[in-house]
Amino acid sequence: MYKVIKYFTDLQDKNHPYNVGNIFPREGMEVTEERLAELTGSENKQGVPLIEKVVEEKAPAKKAAKKAP
Repeated sequence: MYKVIKYFTDLQDKNHPYNVGNIFPREGMEVTEERLAELTGSENKQGVPLIEKVVEEKAPAKKAAKKAP
């Protein structure tokens, strides 16, 4: 999953606007690894990264309660 870090309109998706904080790609859209590389790097029309990968943190595992003797 990727998060938008700079506003842009996706020229490969009928100029769909992406605001800062939006998830990329929008639901129902599939994008190539090349497109992700273009948008996470500076090889795009704005010349700066537009999205970043979101690292999902796993919830800490709950410890089992010890039974009293």
